[in-house]
Amino acid sequence: MHCSLVLTASLLVLSLLRLSLAASAAACHPDDEAGLLGFKSGITADPSGMLASWKKGSDCCKWFGITCLTGPRVTALTLVGRPGNLTTSLSGKISPSLSKLKFLDSIYLQDLKNISGPFPDFIFALPNFIIIYIENNMLSGPIPARVGNLTQLIAFSVEGNRFSGPIPSSIGNLGQLSQLKLGGNRLSGAIPATLNRLSNLTLLSLERNQLSGPIPDIFPGLSSLISLSFSHNKLTGKIPTSLPILAPKLRFLELGHNSLSGPIPGFLGNFHALDTLDLSWNNYTGPVPKTFSNLTKIFNLDLSHNRLTDPFPVMNVKGIESLDLSHNLFNLGSIPKWVISSPIIYSLKLAKCGLKIKLDDFRPEQTYFYDYIDLSENEVTGSPVQLLNRTDYLVGFYASGNKLKFDLGSLRFAKTLRDLDLSRNVIYGKVPKAVSGLSKLNVSRNHLCGALPPNKFPAASFAGNDCLCGSPLPPCKA
Repeated sequence: MHCSLVLTASLLVLSLLRLSLAASAAACHPDDEAGLLGFKSGITADPSGMLASWKKGSDCCKWFGITCLTGPRVTALTLVGRPGNLTTSLSGKISPSLSKLKFLDSIYLQDLKNISGPFPDFIFALPNFIIIYIENNMLSGPIPARVGNLTQLIAFSVEGNRFSGPIPSSIGNLGQLSQLKLGGNRLSGAIPATLNRLSNLTLLSLERNQLSGPIPDIFPGLSSLISLSFSHNKLTGKIPTSLPILAPKLRFLELGHNSLSGPIPGFLGNFHALDTLDLSWNNYTGPVPKTFSNLTKIFNLDLSHNRLTDPFPVMNVKGIESLDLSHNLFNLGSIPKWVISSPIIYSLKLAKCGLKIKLDDFRPEQTYFYDYIDLSENEVTGSPVQLLNRTDYLVGFYASGNKLKFDLGSLRFAKTLRDLDLSRNVIYGKVPKAVSGLSKLNVSRNHLCGALPPNKFPAASFAGNDCLCGSPLPPCKA
């Protein structure tokens, strides 16, 4: 999420500033050296040599990832891997010897992938912690109720681990918290009502867990909130009527992939600062509220996979970045003008939206930024050639189940194109060699003919055409 990245980055900058201020500090305290070497001994694999500078007898304040702000005492430990890069990982467990670092108040163990074990107990021996970021590792077990004793915390994140069990209600004691990020774990049970006491909270992220029950009425106490994400859980019921208390400041509201129901509440139109709204994959019914026309700053709107009906309100936006209305009960007929006129749109998904257009007539103001276009399961006719020939950075184009009729060989493939689904149309011609660069392809059930170029796709990608031949289909006749 955008807000999460900005706030996290600012805390990392603070840590780097500490590093520079500590350059002239005296040699580190022997207890700190012993505690850090104990941590190193618990690491079983360090492929990038992240801890290579951690050598006994040298000044540990100058070791990689170490900050000393209080004379020779270590105040922060910062070890951050790169997402998707296994060479920057660490394997092993977090040693309790870190409890010797009596002045430690900040820890960043992020994207190290293979750090395992339970929630680190040593933290409870150091009650002055203000920042805990132990993200995207393999820690497991419960989040201890004693977390509620760390009352100086301003940021607490253990997202992207394997923690299970309930969210401890004691977290409501952390009145100084600005960020609470518990997403991407296996947490279950209800969202604790005690979160309403976190009056300084600007970011609350509980997404990608197994939380259930209704959304509690916690919002009267959270008036500083900028970003709220409860998506990818098992939440039920309706959005609490107290949510509009957040309207002046809230920019990111993500409630997708739950089982929320009823009509979409009209009060969401009061959120004039909203940048991102995700209500996808729920059980919402009825029309989208007319008040949505007040969302003048919305950039990302996802209402897909509900049972929403016409009419769709005219949005008074200067530019939308991503829009997904797919798989509802809409009969839009045409692509809305406020979408066509957007100068910044990069993702347009209108699958099964009752579109009845000729694709040659779809001439958006810009196509430069388009990454994804999904017009599947509509009544779209004509050819996508003029549209796709104007896209330089398209990653995915999906138009299955329409009435497109054109020569596939005339289609220009952007160098960035990875996914192409044109199945169940009336497309003719040959399959071009350019398909070999794609990751996913489906041109089945068309009127294509001729020898297939070298490719890595299954036979199902080409099935049901007039006269295609060659691997993975039967060989062409001499």
